[in-house]
Amino acid sequence: MMSHARGLALERFRWIGGHADVWQIFRDPGALAAVVGGLAGPFRDDGVTAVCGIESRGFLLGAAVAVELGAGFVAVRKGEGILPGDKLTRRSDPDYRGTRQELRLQRAAVGPGDRVLLVDDWIETGSQAPAVRSMVEQCGGLWAGCTVIVDQTTPARRADLGVRSIVTAAELPAREG
Repeated sequence: MMSHARGLALERFRWIGGHADVWQIFRDPGALAAVVGGLAGPFRDDGVTAVCGIESRGFLLGAAVAVELGAGFVAVRKGEGILPGDKLTRRSDPDYRGTRQELRLQRAAVGPGDRVLLVDDWIETGSQAPAVRSMVEQCGGLWAGCTVIVDQTTPARRADLGVRSIVTAAELPAREG
């Protein structure tokens, strides 16, 4: 399953104007199903009860992985988008562009004993995942790890966050230009 997902992710990946484009994975139902299965696979037997996804591609992938794992989905919003009820808020470390994100999670969405997996399309510096882990743990949840399509983070950060990926950034086609 993982090698099939890897091949499809690499086949559909493009650089456009110097920016990574994974959207073609979403357009192909077979590729999307394989990638969702590949993201869920390493955590299938880990007792995950909730899957977090950070706005916006993390919402799409996270919800699909939650269904695949038979778990619930927990939205992590950026900025000022609507998120009713009591919330936890964390400011991330600077990302690869130097931007810090304000991340928010509904306090009631994660409870004591929940085993929580974070899903996203790409991890570069790993700046947002520790903020999500901190909120999950403050709610009493347990961090299961992080699963992404593309891993570009350091070995130390990868180990600390429990990152699993379908491909590494080094495996991607060379950037044009």
